[in-house]
Amino acid sequence: MLLDTSAWVEFFQGTERSKKVESVLRTEENFTSIVSIAEIVNWCLRNDIRDLITVYTEGIKKGSRILGLSEAASSAAGELNFDRKKTVKNWGMLDSFIVATSLLYDLRILTKDSQFKDLPNVEML
Repeated sequence: MLLDTSAWVEFFQGTERSKKVESVLRTEENFTSIVSIAEIVNWCLRNDIRDLITVYTEGIKKGSRILGLSEAASSAAGELNFDRKKTVKNWGMLDSFIVATSLLYDLRILTKDSQFKDLPNVEML
C-alpha cells in the first residue's frame, strides 16, 4: 500500500479516518513516495506547526518505506499529469508522481484526496 500525503495528514491529526491508516501501518507492508515528505513539510508550514516537521517526517521514515524518484517515474508522471489535467480539476504534478510511483511498484494508494477517486488502484479513506 502506498500512503498518500493526505493519509499521513489524517494519521497525524488523529481523525476518525486515521484508524484505517493505523491499521495499514500495523498490518500491511507500506510505502510512501518521497514527494510526500515535501508535501508534509509544506503542510506543517501552512498550519504553523514548524516544530513538528522533524517529528512527522521522521515518523513517516520509521513507519513506511520511502520510494524515491527515477527517470521512469518522472516520465510516467509527466504523461499522467498531461492527461489528468484535461479531466481533473486541481490535479497537480505531485499527484502524478504519487500515481506513477504506485503504478511502477504495483501498489494500491490509500488517500483522502477525492481527485484520486476514479483511479482503479485507489482506496479512499
